[in-house]
This record gives sequence, structure tokens and C-alpha cells, in this order.
Amino acid sequence: MDFPKEGEYITIQSYKHDGSLHRTWRDTMVLKTTDQSIIGCNDHTLVIESDGRRWVTREPALVYFHKHYWFNIVTMIRQKGTSYYCNLASPYVIDEEALKYIDYDLDIKVFPDGEKRLLDVDEYEEHSAKWNYPDDIDLILKENVKILVDWINEEKGPFSKEYVDLWYKRYRELSGK
Repeated sequence: MDFPKEGEYITIQSYKHDGSLHRTWRDTMVLKTTDQSIIGCNDHTLVIESDGRRWVTREPALVYFHKHYWFNIVTMIRQKGTSYYCNLASPYVIDEEALKYIDYDLDIKVFPDGEKRLLDVDEYEEHSAKWNYPDDIDLILKENVKILVDWINEEKGPFSKEYVDLWYKRYRELSGK
């Protein structure tokens, strides 16, 4: 796949550490690409789980991926306010098939009122033992949790109102919505 361009659609695939496919998002609109990051938007996007279950996202969600950070950020734009779902995950790669990353179970959810919750610690511990996550991965993920919390607290990047307004407006322009 050539590097995706603004307005094009890509597929996103998350994998687990053992290489198994975890989840696929079809037709994510690309809003911006740089040599380091990709910003996109899912809006009523088909999601396919590894067990074959299918569902469609309910609201527009901006997605942010970076080549150096071990997390990606989903900004869910809802009537009751913006919330965030942050996946601790490998930096992304793109090939002819999709944007791909390894999901490392841990997640941080940020609610519209600013409350933060670290989720799926038990799942992380279970998979770490099952698939023998290397110590360096554990250290990288713990460091990236700290970076992510700093970004949240500082309203940096995807966590700023200006970012959300800018990229959601751009999505509406490109999609004609």
C-alpha cells in the first residue's frame, strides 16, 4: 500500500503478542499523515472481532497513531461530551493490507468529566504470563502509561479541545457530513 492520503480509507488491524488477529476496523478515513503519525476518523465503521462477531461503531471517533509511542488514542465524540479510549500498543506499521499494531491489553479510559481509569490489568497479567512478554516490553509499556497520563493531564495533542475541533471539522468537510 502506498502511504495513505487525506480522504482515503484504510483498514486498521490489531493483533495480540502471539501474532493472532484481535480486531479489524474497516473504512477508517485518513485525515492527516506525516512521517511519524496518522490521524483518522471512524464513523459508523464496521468492526470485526477475532471470533467473527461484527458490530458498527456508534459515534464519530478520531484515531491517532504514532510511530514512536507505544499507545494509540481513540477520541469518541458523544452528545454527553468527549471521552477517550487509549490502547497500550506497539507503534503502528502499514503494509499493503492495513495499518497494524500489537494490542498489549492495558487501556486508559478518560471520561468527559476528566476521570481516568486504567483498565484490563488482569488481562495484561494473564497474557504476559501466557505469551511471555519480555521484560523490556513491560518497561516500555509502563513508561508509556506515564507519558500518556502526562498528555492527558496537560491536554496535549489529541487531548486538547482544539485538536478535537480541528480534526472533527476536517472529517465533516471531507465526508460531506
